[in-house]
Amino acid sequence: MTTVEVDVRGKALSIETGEIAKQSDGSVVIRYGDTVLLATAVANKKIKEGLDFFPLTIDYQEKTFSAGKIPGGYFKREGRPTEKEVLTSRLIDRPIRPLFPKGFLSETQGIVSVLSYGEENVSDVLGITGMSAALVISDIPFEGPVAGVRVGLLNGELIINPALSELENLELNIVVAGTEDAVLMVEGGASEVSEKILLDAIEFAHSEIKRIVAVQKELRALVGRPKRTVVEKTVDEELQRSVREYALERIKEHIMIPGKQRRQEALDILLDATLKHFEADEKGLTKDIADIFFDIEKDLVRRMIIDDGIRSDGRRPDEIRQITSRVGFLPRAHGSALFVRGETQALVAVTLGTADDEQKIETLEGETYKTFMLHYNFPPFSVGEVKPLRSPGRREIGHGALAERAMKPVIPSKEAFPYTIRVVSDILESNGSSSMATVCGSTLALMDAGVPIKAPVAGIAMGMIQEGSKTVVLTDILGLEDHLGDMDFKVTGTEAGITAFQMDLKTGGVSKDVMAKALEQARQGRLFIIGKIKEALSAPRENLAPHAPRIYTMQIDKEKIREVIGTGGKVIRGIIEQTGVKIDINDAGIINIASADESSAEKAINIIKGIIAEAELGAIYHGKVKRIMDFGAFVEILPGTEGLLHISQIAEKRIAKVTDELQEGDEVLVKVIEIDKMGRIRLSRKEAMREREGR
Repeated sequence: MTTVEVDVRGKALSIETGEIAKQSDGSVVIRYGDTVLLATAVANKKIKEGLDFFPLTIDYQEKTFSAGKIPGGYFKREGRPTEKEVLTSRLIDRPIRPLFPKGFLSETQGIVSVLSYGEENVSDVLGITGMSAALVISDIPFEGPVAGVRVGLLNGELIINPALSELENLELNIVVAGTEDAVLMVEGGASEVSEKILLDAIEFAHSEIKRIVAVQKELRALVGRPKRTVVEKTVDEELQRSVREYALERIKEHIMIPGKQRRQEALDILLDATLKHFEADEKGLTKDIADIFFDIEKDLVRRMIIDDGIRSDGRRPDEIRQITSRVGFLPRAHGSALFVRGETQALVAVTLGTADDEQKIETLEGETYKTFMLHYNFPPFSVGEVKPLRSPGRREIGHGALAERAMKPVIPSKEAFPYTIRVVSDILESNGSSSMATVCGSTLALMDAGVPIKAPVAGIAMGMIQEGSKTVVLTDILGLEDHLGDMDFKVTGTEAGITAFQMDLKTGGVSKDVMAKALEQARQGRLFIIGKIKEALSAPRENLAPHAPRIYTMQIDKEKIREVIGTGGKVIRGIIEQTGVKIDINDAGIINIASADESSAEKAINIIKGIIAEAELGAIYHGKVKRIMDFGAFVEILPGTEGLLHISQIAEKRIAKVTDELQEGDEVLVKVIEIDKMGRIRLSRKEAMREREGR
């Protein structure tokens, strides 16, 4: 076994290989504190023909034994990937994928398994580094190493790999991945921080990344295998020249056609004509000509932006597409909005629920509950495609998580707004930046629902074209610009600062100056869009939708919780049956009562007030006889509170037996005449009658 290590925030990060999983092409065990991961990489020896993409699969899996737990559910074993596992798989994939050579098309799989889960909160970033190390020492052609770290801002200080105990107090929480030379990926959230703080955090992270990359290079020098030879297929130069002569000018005309579908239809027709002209099918040149055609299109779009500052839809680099919005779009939803930016449409709906609707999440850290959920759907018709509807894919889960992270800092606390909130964004039309349209639509829908969000949040997707020494940053990118460009940088925030971000680079990296320019351009764009949002709806509505549940909150003494719940929940179930409301009580004595109408909630509140009320000396109550004894009767004056009505206090005259005047179930007017040190209550019917008659 060979081991290398580096100190990260006072703990050893070690990478070892040569002991386990030796039949994979590359495997490492990576350790940091009590957290241990196994990363393996395997690539088929044969190239898969006919592909126009790299068939890479990255899977991150959490073993519940790693945290000393047994899975829940009937089968008691790990099942389909959790949302965290899907998101972490994406997180590892994104900085790894760009580092494979273009001609390598063998099916490749990387698996990261959590074997021991400590409180270091690093299994995701450790997965990036571990996957890179497994590829680096293998014979798989990989142009790494790459490493990942988490950076937090705690009490104004940047820290590497914040622990679980520090998470709640972080003002900034980001994951940064990169090579020795450049940052390739950034993802995270923040509590409205400035662009400068984000830039400083990225730079701080990169300094640590360089150190972790260095130990991977050391491991490669010790045990690395020779890389497989990659032969990139070359296209005949004469064919390239002929296709350019035939199609160049026509492609130039077609890429300027306004409208995504019209433009793509025209290009598709032109491609078919080009294939027929060169008899591609008969000569077996279909893929070669299609590749040449695409390269011409890509070069023209990029050159037009670099040389002329003009984009395929005619906009300037910093120009935002036309924005329109409608709120209250769906009459039965508790809040809704249709947000349209160019050819991207997001229909967003908000549903308000009670504590019963909270999402229970089982993680390696333990059980948690979510009161705010945001779900993103991308149906095939949004891009004019025909595909079977399936459960949400990795992309949908990732986009939903990004939008949820963007909105979370402005969502009111459960104490201030005791509702469970679910936001659903359905993309009806897409031409770039649908996740950012989801953020904008969510702001409008939440305000339409009357949710008192802290401030409006907007999101914008930035792009970049880099040719030689010249770089152009693009605001509000199209799908075409995302596909043909060098960067996808999504930024969300309020007028005060950034709330979420996600950056992926396809090039070797960007300078700090370019990143600062992109962030400033994004800030200007974000402020412009917030202005448009405020034109549609300037603030949250004062009242909830008529059919939204009403939740009323009351605080009781913690000592009274048991009385309200009753033995085995008998009392609280009785209140629910009588009134039809939903009741939730927490350990602090806060009671939330949810009802469709105010009168039912008021009835439940009065019952609870009666249960927790305490008898007052001198007060008169309308009580009910519960038990008859020889010496008197026990009368219930408040729910669960009884007092003794002695035989001598039942009537003005002397009576021989209690039953001469009272029977069980009778309702009587009584006055509290004594409460002793033991809390025992003495009642008088005589005194109550005298006071009522004014004697």
